Amino acid sequence: MTVRETIRREMAQLTASERKVGNAVLADYPFGALQTIQELAERTGVSAPSITRFVSKIGFAGYQEFQRQLITELREGGRSPLDLKASERLGNSTTFLADYAQRIGERLAEMAAAVPQEQFDRIVALVADPARSVFLLGGRISDSIAALLAIHLKQIRPKVHQLPPNPEHWPDRLLQMRKQDVLILFDFRRYQPDLAQLAGMVAAKRHPSIVLITDKWMSPIARHSDHVVALPIEIETAWDTVVCAIAFIEALIVKVSEADWPTTKKRLEAWDELRLGRPGKAMEEEP
Repeated sequence: MTVRETIRREMAQLTASERKVGNAVLADYPFGALQTIQELAERTGVSAPSITRFVSKIGFAGYQEFQRQLITELREGGRSPLDLKASERLGNSTTFLADYAQRIGERLAEMAAAVPQEQFDRIVALVADPARSVFLLGGRISDSIAALLAIHLKQIRPKVHQLPPNPEHWPDRLLQMRKQDVLILFDFRRYQPDLAQLAGMVAAKRHPSIVLITDKWMSPIARHSDHVVALPIEIETAWDTVVCAIAFIEALIVKVSEADWPTTKKRLEAWDELRLGRPGKAMEEEP
């Protein structure tokens, strides 16, 4: 369990001052607690002894141990396949596929338990709102997930834009972005600095709602995001899994399409009418 998860679990047991510290840490996680206890006290208006009691209540012997755990989480966020290979557990090669499928099922169950339905519903409402444009971008690998979501959303609704991979081409899209719009970013461990820079600039200058899809160690983009979805990715191999991210966006596609099904149906029908290679088209046009 990450420090973030622990704070959320214990929040109801904290005093008002301790909750203030917890909320400050979560609001800029994990960076908000990687400062001295005096600096955190000054920023939150809570005394240093109250911060000490806070870290004790969430299970740490002291502020230094609390910070060490946060630093450990930051290191986890930078682990590569070469690092993960050292702790790989492949199991029996003759049943690997079945074992892997079981692990996938376990990760999906973790996702279902970890992502609140209320959070999912809020994101669906944002993406389904026809008054909002939706912009999407991912990292070196996760941009393929952003592309998959964009392809489906474009069939459901207009004003869906996937940002190009070259940052030099971003300003054209960013100039179209308004305060009521939505920016969905995908960023998993070995986080990309350019995506964090983009999120910070967009949050400061264009002010859309930013939705981040990440892992439990949290992309730095989280500090600029309005909605953060932390998904399980560990699967005890050298390669993290993106199955939970795919499942999440598939669920999102289904619910967005159902938000206004009559409109979705009309768009799909019109879309199919304009497809040059749709099945049966050549046959229909034969004399």
